Amino acid sequence: MGRPARYTLFSTRVEHRIEWPTVFLAVFIYGGFLSVTFWWAALPLPLVVALGGWLVAWQGSLQHEVIHNHPTRIQSLNDAIGFAPLSLWLPYRIYRDSHLIHHHDEHLTDPIEDPESSYVTLAAWEKLGLIGRTLANWNMTLLGRLTIGPAVMILSFLVSEYHLIRHGEPGQLKKWLWHLAGVAVVLVWVLLICDMPLWLYIFGFVYLGASLTRLRSFAEHKYSESHEERTAIVENSRVLGLLYLHNNLHVLHHLRPGISWYNLPMVYRSHRDDLVARNGGLVYNGYSDVIRRFLVKPHDQPVHPTQSSSHSLDEAVTPNEHADMRLV
Repeated sequence: MGRPARYTLFSTRVEHRIEWPTVFLAVFIYGGFLSVTFWWAALPLPLVVALGGWLVAWQGSLQHEVIHNHPTRIQSLNDAIGFAPLSLWLPYRIYRDSHLIHHHDEHLTDPIEDPESSYVTLAAWEKLGLIGRTLANWNMTLLGRLTIGPAVMILSFLVSEYHLIRHGEPGQLKKWLWHLAGVAVVLVWVLLICDMPLWLYIFGFVYLGASLTRLRSFAEHKYSESHEERTAIVENSRVLGLLYLHNNLHVLHHLRPGISWYNLPMVYRSHRDDLVARNGGLVYNGYSDVIRRFLVKPHDQPVHPTQSSSHSLDEAVTPNEHADMRLV
């Protein structure tokens, strides 16, 4: 693998060699998926569900890695590594294009400019009724995000994509046709070759995988006047840090997306004081800290703070049913 990469906090360096740890990780994830689905009937059901949800979420983290030009210098090859639609609902090409827009940090959290914002516009909020606001209020807590959050996210995304295709968004239908071809391959493997029930794959693999991913993204961003202070850090998370490929060190990832996942902890430790100063001290001590703070308490108001001045206090802190229609 050669010498370890050396980075400064403001380095623009991107490695142009093959990043073998990421290649081995991809082999492990896809090999694990094939093994668990093929031998699922011989394993205890709780273990199948635990492994299935973990592997689907892990592949989502791998997709995020390959979007950022890993593990090779050939992006088309990287895209091929991340393309497999194990989650069924999210086309890789749409995720890739949307996520790269999200990395325009000056627009972070803006509900119009940032496709991964959890905030909504005032106009969107005002279209909600009582039931929608009640459900959305639950969805802005961590417990709600982990339970109803995946359903809200997936259904809202599919409705949004339907409207884009219906109105002739260039290239959108082609992305979905490629995706559906991949979904067909996954389902033939899971349902016909492995003889796994569809309900088990949907709830044990897809839904649990989405829920694990929602845990990571729940507190990643919060509005601040300075865009540098809108991105959080979750420290001291070895197990979930591995699941998320250290994307929990999120402010470092936004500053230097070219750093490989396995180098992020080393670089973070070397520059922790600078990073914490840059993000205004938005730091959590592990995901247990996030759970303790937000399990049943909303993380923030749903309406973007720059648009919420005309709201009463009660409205300003009640979440919007569309607040979670983002991709990650």
